[in-house]
Amino acid sequence: MEVKFNFTILAPRGRFTLMKEHELPQNEEDWKERLTREQYEVAREKGTERAFTGKYWDHKEEGSYQCVCCGNLLFASSHKYDSGSGWPSFWQAADEKAVRTEEDRKLLVTRTEILCSQCDAHLGHVFEDGPNPTGLRYCVNSASLNFKKGATEKSADEGSDCDWNQG
Repeated sequence: MEVKFNFTILAPRGRFTLMKEHELPQNEEDWKERLTREQYEVAREKGTERAFTGKYWDHKEEGSYQCVCCGNLLFASSHKYDSGSGWPSFWQAADEKAVRTEEDRKLLVTRTEILCSQCDAHLGHVFEDGPNPTGLRYCVNSASLNFKKGATEKSADEGSDCDWNQG
């Protein structure tokens, strides 16, 4: 699979890395160098941060949430709401092609895992107990996200239709 994207600045371990087209890490050692330990464990090894501990679970600024691994636009703040779960929750992705899903049978219950569509980073899980208009709750690990303050790249006017409090 060939991955292409424009310049994105990521800030792993307190330093900035400029990623160019085709520069996603090619092996696990490269990912470990680029990401913090927690980011790597969650995004690359499909881990889960503890509830109410992540950077964005109670975050309320306006802007966009991007993949910590590749910079892909994943979610808009206008689609974020307080689900009471302790993780950032969204009622829809920024774009239908931003995330993809897979069946997850790691626990006793079958769940639907969400992954970044560009780099396959583990984001969290999606559940069918969310607010209108979608009825979905994208429950996302903060460690899989970066936040970009300000307007999102895509229109998010649907935010006013959500019947839960936005986070």
